[in-house]
Amino acid sequence: ALSVPAIGQDSLQQLDLDLPLRLDFSGSWEKDFRRSDNWEDELSRTLRIRQESAARQQSSPGSSRIRATPPISVGNINLPRTRRRGASIVDLARLAEYISRQNTIEIKQTRNEIIIERSGEAALVCGVEYDLQRTFANEHGVEVCGWDGQQLVFQIMLPDDLIIMHRFTVSSNQQVLNLLTSIYSKGGEPFNLIQAFTKYETPRDEFNCIQTLSRGQVCNQSGADLSGVLDN
Repeated sequence: ALSVPAIGQDSLQQLDLDLPLRLDFSGSWEKDFRRSDNWEDELSRTLRIRQESAARQQSSPGSSRIRATPPISVGNINLPRTRRRGASIVDLARLAEYISRQNTIEIKQTRNEIIIERSGEAALVCGVEYDLQRTFANEHGVEVCGWDGQQLVFQIMLPDDLIIMHRFTVSSNQQVLNLLTSIYSKGGEPFNLIQAFTKYETPRDEFNCIQTLSRGQVCNQSGADLSGVLDN
């Protein structure tokens, strides 16, 4: 008869049924430029749509002067502050291009949270719970995150009613990641930029290194046995 070893109850991982199951976003992701928006092309398309809409409405601009205040700066882009109107669509497009400059994204995911690492930017961190979560808040702005179905959404609210929204979607086979970035100013129409990423395998470290008391740091090719070094 086949004997099956008994497994202690403590060795089994308990599943928290209060936490929802999420798709797997984890991995190393590389931008697919063929399937990603070009910000200049998207700006031209957006301007054309707005011009056509304005022509249909045949609206005339207001004649009152708008008092300007010092601009706010994000990266190397200065966005003008106004009392009535938001930043121009050109400024929003340039900002979208700046914050979408990364060609690779690294995502780590556990049963409880997701960490999105981007070069040159602070990591985006969110839990998997149903509720809206505030992840950051100070005098410079507020960041919240949450889930819209299986889409992971981050919203960053900056001074002067400037809002940056990131919406992450992963394919069912976990091989394609889409990121929609929308930027709003004073509640106006957003500028949207879509990026597509494909999963890739990061190269394995060529060397393994250990620290020893007698010989300092000792390195060997990855996969080689370093037990002899420890014995010495």
